[in-house]
Amino acid sequence: MILEVLHPDSNFLAIPENVSTLDNSEIVILPAPYEHTTSFGKGAANGPDAILQASAYVEFYDDEFDKEVCFEKGIATIHPIDFTNLIDKNAINSVYQVVKHLIKQKKFVVTLGGEHTIAIAPIKAHYEEHLQMSLLQFDAHSDLRETYEDSPYSHACAMARVAEFLPTKNITQVGIRAQCIEESQFIKANNINTFYASGIRNHKYGENWVNEVISTLNDEIYITFDLDALDPSIIPSTGTPEPDGLTYKDIMDILGAIRNSNKRIVGFDVVELAPIQGLHHSELTAARLVYKMLNFIF
Repeated sequence: MILEVLHPDSNFLAIPENVSTLDNSEIVILPAPYEHTTSFGKGAANGPDAILQASAYVEFYDDEFDKEVCFEKGIATIHPIDFTNLIDKNAINSVYQVVKHLIKQKKFVVTLGGEHTIAIAPIKAHYEEHLQMSLLQFDAHSDLRETYEDSPYSHACAMARVAEFLPTKNITQVGIRAQCIEESQFIKANNINTFYASGIRNHKYGENWVNEVISTLNDEIYITFDLDALDPSIIPSTGTPEPDGLTYKDIMDILGAIRNSNKRIVGFDVVELAPIQGLHHSELTAARLVYKMLNFIF
């Protein structure tokens, strides 16, 4: 498989060629601008490019860790996957093949969506390499519907498809605040670790709710991050924003707790950014989140 990288003018962080080729990068950004089943707000296909453009204005230096991880590890950004005439299984498989190839090349893969459906592919590819891994899902929605709008591959069904191959006890959801009763029943019947936003706010999980989240995770973790997990005051540009979401600090607290444990993040995706013209802070926050996650991991 031959993969081409983006020019430094358009790659993640707009970093120079000496730290952004596949050969000299430990980290690879994979843009997957897939959108076929979004149900309310549209525009998720524009998410990856918006994140890449905004990332040019993210500072390289992280004061918390006193480092510039992009120069220490190298970050390559490959050309976006072309989804022309590809939907559902075929679209997912196209992403799966690329992620699988990159994992075999010992790369740390970050997939940028696109609608949440696309996350099925990197989750499956990483699970095949890490059979004991936990899936940590940041999301406003459970995405556990069997079908939605007559499609089993709707973005509202992404985790239902994941639950067909990943043991449900290895799934932890954080920030959930919108679901149908069938999803609630599925969670209870299958022992999914779901931390509802209401429960976090009402101290249902105790004052140390972050530690409760961490306790559900195995030593290897894959993160799927739907940006609507964050409160719309932080990122309004998603297809289905829901009030009373997580804060940026909530995310940092969880990432910090993972870093301070003996657990390891093996890969992640960030999905469901739907840019709004003239409103730029969503994509800049998303870009900064991606880079911050890499700083926590490396």
